[in-house]
Amino acid sequence: LLLASQVRLVMKAHSFIRENVPRVLSSVKDKSGTVHIPRISQYLYFLFAPTLIYRDNYPRNPTIRWGYVATKFAQVLGSLFYAYYIFVRLCIPQFRNSSQETFNLRGLVLCIFNSILPGVLILFLVFFAFLHCWLNAFAEMLRFADRMFYK
Repeated sequence: LLLASQVRLVMKAHSFIRENVPRVLSSVKDKSGTVHIPRISQYLYFLFAPTLIYRDNYPRNPTIRWGYVATKFAQVLGSLFYAYYIFVRLCIPQFRNSSQETFNLRGLVLCIFNSILPGVLILFLVFFAFLHCWLNAFAEMLRFADRMFYK
């Protein structure tokens, strides 16, 4: 989680520098007196907005739909509880039974193959919870109107 957050911040810093350095260099080259430097509030909004492309202004919704935010957070919690249920009911019993037997390669391979489908279901639930629910909830709270996550 920490590594993913650091990678996200590095990617956002790269986008911020890539968008602003050419503007500053062109204004220095032209010897114009005004250099457009982004405000701190623009940078902070960019850090929390669900996008990796820096712009000075983003399209914004006029209001926050708090019912929509609550629904998305409820879906995140529901997805996490469902993933926990799948893990406890389908994955743990496979490995608990194998820990009582002597080690053999056949038993290990069977445990892994019996855990593939629940693991894929958990992976889909985590992707749904984070990429769809969590990011949409924060986009709504920030009034971020450009919701083209999947394009």
